[in-house]
Amino acid sequence: MARVIPPMCGALAEPTEADLLPQVEAIARAAGALILEVYGTDFDVTDKADASPVTLADERAEALITPALQSLRPAWPVVAEEAAARGEAPAAAPCFWLVDPLDGTREFVARNGEFTVNIALVRDGRPVLGVVYLPVPERLYAGIVGQGAWCEQGGQRVAIAVRSPPAGGPVVACSRSHGDDAAMKRWLQGRPVSGWRVAGSSLKFGLIAEGAANLYPRLCRTMEWDTAAGDAVLTAAGGSVCDLAGQPLRYGKPGFENPHFVACGAAAGRPG
Repeated sequence: MARVIPPMCGALAEPTEADLLPQVEAIARAAGALILEVYGTDFDVTDKADASPVTLADERAEALITPALQSLRPAWPVVAEEAAARGEAPAAAPCFWLVDPLDGTREFVARNGEFTVNIALVRDGRPVLGVVYLPVPERLYAGIVGQGAWCEQGGQRVAIAVRSPPAGGPVVACSRSHGDDAAMKRWLQGRPVSGWRVAGSSLKFGLIAEGAANLYPRLCRTMEWDTAAGDAVLTAAGGSVCDLAGQPLRYGKPGFENPHFVACGAAAGRPG
């Protein structure tokens, strides 16, 4: 019988997203454990150059995640929020990781539990694998585009998918701590809305992916590491994340800043 030689990328076999997902989930959980060590202490909060808060938990989590991802595939750069804030982000590549070690630092400081660890793999400008982990309820969202999305909590792992909005209009997810309320109301003007879900961090993408909400317009500044993992999970669950012209968000742009966007589930008012 002829021996099957796996495809190669450089000197190493190219890992598939299915190969990588369990390892990325384990990295996110390990980072979450470090975050919880700080969560229970009287930690300090400082401001970065863009006035966003940062804590020891952000820094410790990123210090764990970055080398762990590099060990999976050394040729793939890791673009992580805190390194980028220091001006140390590597250039994007055809395959690279996007990391927010603690998304929702304001929620972490408020101790309301709505903060996440975000890890995404980007191929050719689009996130194809995403893990969003909430350490406090130990809830994990994961997705591989084209293969499905899952939610795991309390030892139960279930497949998730977006749902059509109720007859009265979509349930809209909105940010707890970032004030784009006036812009959102203008964008929604004339559209029926049946309810609201207020949440911090990338939890909003998970809510849409599992059908608990249908629509999330984000009309203020975000960065690629804020959205890539949630984008992958939501897309894997059958939803979409598009700019206001209806085009899917692209990743690896100079500066790593997103345009305004709308995340949505099944037929929930996509822009464009």
